[in-house]
Amino acid sequence: MNKDIKFLKETLNLAKKGLSWTNPNPMVGAVIVKNGRIIGKGFHHKIGLPHAEIEALNNAIESPQDATMYVNLEPCAVFGKTPPCVDAIIQSKIKKVVFCTLDPNPKNHGKSLARLKEACLETSVGILETEARKLNETFFTFHEKKRPFVAIKFAASLDGKLATKTGDSKWITNEKARIYARSLRNEYQAVLVGVNTILKDDPNLGVRIKGKKDPLRIILGSKKQIPTNCQVLRDQNILIISAKAIPDLLSALKEKGIISVLVEGGGETLGHFLDDGIIDKVYAFYAPILIGGKTAISIGGKGTQTIEKALHLKNVSLKKFDDNFLTTGYL
Repeated sequence: MNKDIKFLKETLNLAKKGLSWTNPNPMVGAVIVKNGRIIGKGFHHKIGLPHAEIEALNNAIESPQDATMYVNLEPCAVFGKTPPCVDAIIQSKIKKVVFCTLDPNPKNHGKSLARLKEACLETSVGILETEARKLNETFFTFHEKKRPFVAIKFAASLDGKLATKTGDSKWITNEKARIYARSLRNEYQAVLVGVNTILKDDPNLGVRIKGKKDPLRIILGSKKQIPTNCQVLRDQNILIISAKAIPDLLSALKEKGIISVLVEGGGETLGHFLDDGIIDKVYAFYAPILIGGKTAISIGGKGTQTIEKALHLKNVSLKKFDDNFLTTGYL
């Protein structure tokens, strides 16, 4: 068991290297072990390129016959942009395959496991399953809940304000917090804001880190409302959509194969997601300042009737950026 955990942790670390580039596919890493030594390893670099298992086989420094392959997710069993990995594994004469969890995609779910057993390969499933699901939480939500994973992010004063009564919002949080907040965009396939945020702040909505991939920019509203010189119109990596209801919006995004969305505002847009109860994760940045006033609240919408009905975050964690802090949790 300790040996399996060691090598599966290596697959998880390898998988992380494909962050944002594999969307809408999962992040996957694979390791081939023979006589206690790693003889091949790889990860899924980018959608359309060979999967982690094929990378590991291609990188093997000796024959994988009678070796064990470790992978953080069940290998694929159907033709997509690449051939099924399970066929290559069987043909390689690998003796055993150990993976953390079954693939939630119904096209693959359990099919590789069955194929491997039919071919008389040893299999083991379930070790580090929690860690594997956490790594690909957006992918699992997309296939299990049949909608994109939704995270919301906002930066506010201690009294929950996004700006002053004059609309001044630069900057509520400090530079370290802002840099970290921008980096979160790299973890999601798309970032979403309402058109009023574009009109008020003219945000870039990019990661702005060399070598990192910008998410798809989604704007709720009409293109006619957006000035042609706005930063969000700098290239074709944008989707402008008018949706009267959040469930309709998410259905449309699901049909486009978008597995995760980071909602950044403004307050009314965040409120719609809260009112509909369609939030999976929250990033709340706070600065130690008080603004006051009746406008620019961090989350608008109808709100809850009672404290008892308020949405309670789970698995909460805190992170400090000098005197600013971030609360992260799940719903």
